[in-house]
Order: sequence, then C-alpha cells, then structure tokens
Amino acid sequence: MKRKCNSTSGEVVVGGNESGNSTNQLYCPTDVIVDKESDCLINSDFGNKRVVQWPCRYGICGQTIIRNVGCWGLAMNDDGYLYVGDYKKHEVMRWKLGDTSGIIVAGGNGRGNRLDQFSGCFYIFVDNDQS
Repeated sequence: MKRKCNSTSGEVVVGGNESGNSTNQLYCPTDVIVDKESDCLINSDFGNKRVVQWPCRYGICGQTIIRNVGCWGLAMNDDGYLYVGDYKKHEVMRWKLGDTSGIIVAGGNGRGNRLDQFSGCFYIFVDNDQS
C-alpha cells in the first residue's frame, strides 16, 4: 500500500489479488525494500519461497528474481547488492540483481548458537561498512 503523508487513503502497488502464487499475487510477504536504482519494490514472499521484484510504476505483475528461498528479511547496500535472510537455511546470502546465484555471507553452518550460525534468520541490516 502506497500512502502519501496526511492522506486518508492509499493505492495498492503490490499484490492485492488475494493470496496465491501467480505473478500478481503474494503469499505471506514478510519484508519489502525500495530499489531506487531500478525504481522497483522488492518483496520477500515467504509463503511462495521466492523474492519478487515489482516495478513502482504500473506494477501489475512481479518478476521472480530468486527462487527456492525461505526468505524472511531483505536489505540492499549502496552498491546494489541484495542481502536475503533465509530463515530455513539459517543464512544470509548476497545477490547482485540479475545474477543466477548468490554467495553466503553469514551463517550457512546449520542451526545453532556459534558465531558462524543462526537459529532462524529474520530481519537484516547492512551498514556502510558492509557488515
């Protein structure tokens, strides 16, 4: 929902077509970020195990950019890298938009409480030092 300050109504810009797995639907979306470079919204669609990119203008349908991911949280740094927190794999992966694979940058060593592990991976934040 896009809503201007002091407005009493808004405009649906992503989904809005009930829950589902079509290109114009989401199922259990958990996070959204704005990619100013490409003028798109990027959603984590946890229920469909995908990350979907939606054009900010005329965003009728989204494009799946990452598949088979238990994505919960998203972050993007100033260099355009997308960080995806995978709740089920207990890891954070870094993706360059348009690439077909990403690299693990945190976790990825199973569930646990060691410094190289997560016990679920929810929301993430990447600072200016890329940490």
